[in-house]
Amino acid sequence: MSNSPNNSQNSFDTSQYDLTATKLTFSEKLAYGAGDLGTSITTNILSFFLLFFFTNVAGLEPALAGLVLLIGKIWDAINDPVVGVLSDRTKSKIGRRLPWMIYAAIPFGLSFLAQWLVPSTDKMVLFWYYVIVGIVFNTFFTAVNLPYTALTPEITQDYNERTSLNTFRFTFSIGGSILSLIIAQVIFDFFKDPERQVGTCNTGGMQYIVLGAICAIISSLSIYWCVFGIKKRAIASDRHRLYNESLEVDSAEPSFFEQLKIVFNNRPFLFVIGIYFCSWLALQITASIIPYFVINWMKLGEKDFTTVMIGVQGTALAMLPVWSAVSKRLGKKAAYFMGSGIWIIAQAGLFFLQEGQVVLLYVLAIMAGCGISTAYLIPWSMIPDVTDLDELETGQRREGIFYAFMVLLQKFGLAGGLFLLGLGLSWAKFQESVPCQPAPVQPDSALFAIRVVIGPLPTIALIIGLGLAYFYPITREVHSEILMRLAEKRRPQGE
Repeated sequence: MSNSPNNSQNSFDTSQYDLTATKLTFSEKLAYGAGDLGTSITTNILSFFLLFFFTNVAGLEPALAGLVLLIGKIWDAINDPVVGVLSDRTKSKIGRRLPWMIYAAIPFGLSFLAQWLVPSTDKMVLFWYYVIVGIVFNTFFTAVNLPYTALTPEITQDYNERTSLNTFRFTFSIGGSILSLIIAQVIFDFFKDPERQVGTCNTGGMQYIVLGAICAIISSLSIYWCVFGIKKRAIASDRHRLYNESLEVDSAEPSFFEQLKIVFNNRPFLFVIGIYFCSWLALQITASIIPYFVINWMKLGEKDFTTVMIGVQGTALAMLPVWSAVSKRLGKKAAYFMGSGIWIIAQAGLFFLQEGQVVLLYVLAIMAGCGISTAYLIPWSMIPDVTDLDELETGQRREGIFYAFMVLLQKFGLAGGLFLLGLGLSWAKFQESVPCQPAPVQPDSALFAIRVVIGPLPTIALIIGLGLAYFYPITREVHSEILMRLAEKRRPQGE
């Protein structure tokens, strides 16, 4: 029996790709993981440096800088679900997802670079420039990242293989974060004395332009590595999908709003997005405030800040295979509980740190890295299980719309955290830098606000995430039953 309704057009045999049994090759996993390198580099740089760049280089007020990011994410509220649905409905010889990645990769890199330019000294001109560039960048980020993430449940349906695949993905993701910090540190060292100096008027902007250019090139190239490395398997997956859908008696495509209703009626999905939002919000708040915490509260330099973050991300990278093994042995929920528990202790401890306690700062950073690793790995490995349940209940696979809301929450975690952070710093009388003037001395109110944001706020979010994880209903046994029922449903009548 043919595995495709259009078998005569096949350029290779798709029967070798049994998505429920055939393991991915090492090169396929490597290529798939590379797809997250570029987006992780850009996300990491934006998380750690963009708000700091807006206030300390471009000279925007904190509240105005936060508003720039919020406007971009309001656009994403429309952009992400639309791209998700369009991605699900795309028809192409190379499948539904790959065309988006191919055509959006270069504009994605160019628009990332544009965010690090300072084309004017007028604050309102800068405000609208960053709003427009932010909207363009977020559009192409979605066009690249959402189809990429939706590939996970398509190229394999094995419970443990998906965890393994996500381990490769987040190895590149966290590795990209580390690489971006190393690149930043090298660039900051090369551009000596990036602080503002009266007379020389060195605003430190060139280092961010160079950083943006290098990261943009790496990010675009990594996407093409992914596309060509998994192309055959992605095409085979799409042909299997078309064949399975052709067996359905009722193959009518639900409308956009009907799909949204189906998504939000999927109870396990609501738990997953809650878990992910809480952990990602904690991560993004910490990433955004830590430059201020290290430089303004701990009285260390930019080089020390990047070293601390390399410690966090390096630990998270090293722990990925550990948590993957724990997940296979004890389950995804158990792994998340262990990691988040360590993370909560570290996050709360940051509030009590004092100037000079540098060793303790690194200890807490390493502990936080242990927990952050599970925030990367576990929620994303839960989503494919949710899409399997959706297929069982509806007869269709809608990875795009599910992943659209995951990506949307990732961006809202970043934008919401940065917007509230900007408002909080403004309310606490944080003094933004003025071009060509010495860096201002921060008042006690601003320093206290920085400590509250880095300690209690992320801790509360993580505790809520733990509560949601406790009630997540899809265990290994439940997922096995879902796959068994799917296999029966897909079996042609009479066999």
